[in-house]
Amino acid sequence: MLCPSTAIAIFFTLHILALTNAQNADDGLVSGSIPSMTAAPSAEISGTPTSFRQIFTVPSSADAGATLIPNIQDPQAVDAQTVCPGYKASNVVRNNLGFTATLTLAGEACNIYGNDIEALNLTVQYQSADRLAVRINPAFVDASNQSFYILPDSIVTQPTADPDAGSTSLGSDLSLVWSNDPTFSFTVYRMSTGDAIFSTSGTKVVYEDQFIEFASTLPENYNLYGLGETIHELRLGNNFTKTLYNADIGDPIDENLYGSHPFYLDTRYYEVDPTTGNLSLVTSNETNATGDYISYSHGVYNRNSHGQEILLRATNITWRLLGGSIDLYIYAGPTQPEVTKAYQMSAVGLPAMQQYFTFGYHQCRWGYANWTQMQEIVDNFEAFNIPLENIWTDIDYMNQYRDFDNDQNTYSYSEGETFLTNLHNGGRHWIPIIDAAIYVPNPQNASDNYTTFTNGNTTNTFMKNPDGSLYIGDVWPGYTVFPDWLSPSSGDWWTNEMTTWHEKVAYDGAWIDMSEAASFCVGSCGSGNITMNPVHPSFRLPGEPGNVIYTYPEGFNLTNATEATVASSLSASQASAYPTASASASGTDVDYLRTTPTPGVRDINHPPYVINNVHGDLAVHAVSPNATHADGTVDYDIHNVWGHQMLNATYNALLSAIPGVRPFIIGRSTFPGSGKWAGHWGGDNTSLWAYMYFSISQALSFGLFGVPMFGVDTCGFNGNSGEELCNRWMQLSEFDDDDDDDTPRPFFTFHMIDRDFFAESSKKKISPFLLLPPFSQGDVH
Repeated sequence: MLCPSTAIAIFFTLHILALTNAQNADDGLVSGSIPSMTAAPSAEISGTPTSFRQIFTVPSSADAGATLIPNIQDPQAVDAQTVCPGYKASNVVRNNLGFTATLTLAGEACNIYGNDIEALNLTVQYQSADRLAVRINPAFVDASNQSFYILPDSIVTQPTADPDAGSTSLGSDLSLVWSNDPTFSFTVYRMSTGDAIFSTSGTKVVYEDQFIEFASTLPENYNLYGLGETIHELRLGNNFTKTLYNADIGDPIDENLYGSHPFYLDTRYYEVDPTTGNLSLVTSNETNATGDYISYSHGVYNRNSHGQEILLRATNITWRLLGGSIDLYIYAGPTQPEVTKAYQMSAVGLPAMQQYFTFGYHQCRWGYANWTQMQEIVDNFEAFNIPLENIWTDIDYMNQYRDFDNDQNTYSYSEGETFLTNLHNGGRHWIPIIDAAIYVPNPQNASDNYTTFTNGNTTNTFMKNPDGSLYIGDVWPGYTVFPDWLSPSSGDWWTNEMTTWHEKVAYDGAWIDMSEAASFCVGSCGSGNITMNPVHPSFRLPGEPGNVIYTYPEGFNLTNATEATVASSLSASQASAYPTASASASGTDVDYLRTTPTPGVRDINHPPYVINNVHGDLAVHAVSPNATHADGTVDYDIHNVWGHQMLNATYNALLSAIPGVRPFIIGRSTFPGSGKWAGHWGGDNTSLWAYMYFSISQALSFGLFGVPMFGVDTCGFNGNSGEELCNRWMQLSEFDDDDDDDTPRPFFTFHMIDRDFFAESSKKKISPFLLLPPFSQGDVH
């Protein structure tokens, strides 16, 4: 029996790209010059020639932010460690679980990337036999600034002391020692080895309203894992900066992606002296083949939802946060399973139990035109005797890309009822995509009524601008609003919409997308412009002229030189006909925006410290930092948990919409704790061998994060896959959870692959899963 809390589940889909038919990712960007208005179409309706209004195209400049240079690349950047005074500890008060103290600035405020906080509260708490908490936050917090520094437990669970911590903590293998020489620092030791596993000694704590910095020493050639979400080697390098800021971006290597997980596992190896039994820490990558070694692992979790950077260098790790507090939890282990169990039990919760069918075969792509085509796909799986448990649908099914509203010409509810009845009778399931943004109907067009928006707007469910007006961005359907998950009405509204929609079309789970939250323009670009709705985004959509993918599989040109030459020529012609915007200048000639702190004021749109965000400006391709929630909290303070909250709302909604069964959710944006509600897929990867390779480290990393229901797009999403890559990726996907794919199904593009060969290969690969012992009805619905 599979145990989702400890094992990577078996959940995969096939993803095959046709050389000429594949399109860009559903959330990929294609920059370039696009006419501001598309040509007005005409049609004959009931014998009467009818023309339609032109559709406004949002200019690409709408998604252009300030020109910034990340601090880590800025030659003018000031090192906070050299100019800031640090703190001194005083008023130490011991208790049965640790101690508290006051930290006061040790000198003149530096105010380098924010306004220095004069006095801080320190709490050290031995919460269990294997967990130590270190919290540092401002001494003076009230309703006016609470959201700047305190992450509510109602959003992200805050670990607390175990009921029996007073006795169990006495046997802790962790010991914290602090010093005021020359300024406050602390070191956490593992008693059994005498090793310092977290130490700020030799560095200063910097604490400002928009910048926090603290650092810990690390041994040479350390072994750290985690700190996501980034596509990178499993073992993190020692010359690498991790950025944690949730972003809508098509899977670049080493950049910040959809989710944020400020947790790492540190594994250290010791050579055992055969005579004395003494341990010597191994700091070399070379080992003695005849030596006796033992490993110890510990975990470190910094519970903070602000944008941040984690600098991994040769002998230290430095955390730089754009706000919040230092809320550290150190897990003693000493093994990886023990660290993972303790992290889950205290902080993120146990992974969501899944329905049995979710471990089967999932088929999905962008571009399924209608229910008829969906039925053909299912029929083909049956014809070739390939087990199929799930079929997914991208935004093609929607009425003009609007949530909870099917296109009645292609995905009507009546035809859907027939399709889904047959699908369910065959033991199969349908998983539709649900996007984060909600379309704003055009007030000058009565036929543009959209009940989902009206229901949310009348209950004050959407995020606002600082002046109290609706914050209106731009996503697939046009100008859109974004649910305010801190609004008391948001949960009931979301549940009502999902339940009402399920009554029309009996979906079996939810695929949550665009939940970083993504927006195709900077700021509230739709304010004052909703009479233009629906509008076209500033980039070309799949299938539109100028957006045909001509890239060919790796190595294709070696055996198919003629075809590769033709593809290259077509690609060049398309690029010439639809030129992209030129890259911005680089070097000393660039006029970068650099801001400086203002006393008593936070610059949340352009904080003085610039993190290395993949999109640069924090507002580019995302909801702006100044978007405001019902309680006054701004997106700047909780940006990284927006998608996490959407998963929570969706989980609760599914309990109502499909009562009696475990909710099945795959989400894109995640945070610590998301795994107790949903799984995750790796986003819009590319059909390259490198992405298959990196998918292994992605899956293992999300296992550490408490999200074992994970997978990537088998064979890749962007670009075009070759047969060999796809076969190998299919084999690898046996061991992944959720390989959700969005490209042509097997046998849809017959020229891509031999059908009989693939059918036989698929059955061989899938057959082991059919031998798994079945769960009883009492085990899983």
